Amino acid sequence: MGEILFLCHRIPFPPDRGDKIRSHHVLKRLANIAPVHVATFADDQGDEAAKIALEQVAVTSRVIDRSKPLVRAGIEGVLRGKPVSVTAFRDAGLAEYINMTLKTRDISAIYVFSGQMGQYVPADWKGRLIVDFVDVDSAKFEAYSREGNLAMRWVNAREGRLLKAEEARLSARADASLFVSHEEAALFSSRIKGATNVLALGNGIDTQAFDPFACQPEPQLAAFTGPKLIFTGQMDYPPNIAAVQRAAHRLMPRIRAVLPDASLHIVGRNPTAEVLALDGVAGCRVWGRVDNIASWLRGADLALVPLEIARGVQNKVLEAMAMALPVVVSTGAATGIGAEPGRDFVVCDDDDALVRKVIALLRDPHKAKTMGLAARRFMQDGRSWEAVLSTLPTLMGLPQNGVSDAA
Repeated sequence: MGEILFLCHRIPFPPDRGDKIRSHHVLKRLANIAPVHVATFADDQGDEAAKIALEQVAVTSRVIDRSKPLVRAGIEGVLRGKPVSVTAFRDAGLAEYINMTLKTRDISAIYVFSGQMGQYVPADWKGRLIVDFVDVDSAKFEAYSREGNLAMRWVNAREGRLLKAEEARLSARADASLFVSHEEAALFSSRIKGATNVLALGNGIDTQAFDPFACQPEPQLAAFTGPKLIFTGQMDYPPNIAAVQRAAHRLMPRIRAVLPDASLHIVGRNPTAEVLALDGVAGCRVWGRVDNIASWLRGADLALVPLEIARGVQNKVLEAMAMALPVVVSTGAATGIGAEPGRDFVVCDDDDALVRKVIALLRDPHKAKTMGLAARRFMQDGRSWEAVLSTLPTLMGLPQNGVSDAA
């Protein structure tokens, strides 16, 4: 095959949040298939430093600082009749790089990571097109539109409606539309009439990076006495914010009524004011961004993931399970994991059940350890990135027995 153009809404380095973990591993696998050119955005100074790492993988690349204010993106969206989450990623300089790369390089396939980047695929593109939607974003905004004030309901309903139209447009052009789980793929197929070749390409886990036997507990966490619960994730992401608010206000007071010295540790980058306000509430501590999430998981006794709105596969669940932690999750957070409830993790939804299951595991260390070790075995056996991405060469157009690594 020829070369690959990889369009991604965030630079895939470092792999320190859900979408970047997936894009990072996909990009590295693509670079072993054929030379890759990357068009992407940088969100902050940390992303700026990642450009050097990107240059080690890509033949050429263009990284644009994403500085467009949300208000401007909103105005552009209204004027153009486009989703705001699409116009937020519209940049003339990036479009110029993409068009020049297509004209001057032997590009035979375009891999679009996240639907926002599909706008850059030229209307006359005839080569192979893979669109990795990851999640059904339109469904997420539709869920948001059922909550909040009237203005935000209208904004989110509009976003959901226009994103659905964009998803249908891209799917009709794509050789394959990819989603992070079979559940997300089925949801997309049920929403987009005539959608074909809708496939699941799951998330994996690096069980060497997340190895409970190869790291020490975080000292700041180890200093806490009593049972230590943990929630990890991007803490400016609305479903994560709602989950930790639920835990702090509805779950932890009841857990601490039985286990008074229990604490919940909220770990993840960019905590909002609402999240920071939970520090000190019902045994909660907010730590923000940390250098090594594995050491924090190593120091915890149980991972609690009470998401009420969840799309796709939760990397926080994969990571906790790989670290041999007992994990208590909502049904949404369990989607796409593929593990066996009751053996590898606990799945329940209402507050009563969540509180009861957490307390039972914290009171039974042997059962908690047995569940954690079963979870790690499940991750090692079936969720390595090598296994998960084994079909990628075929998706990119190589014959099944004709893979020739470029690296």
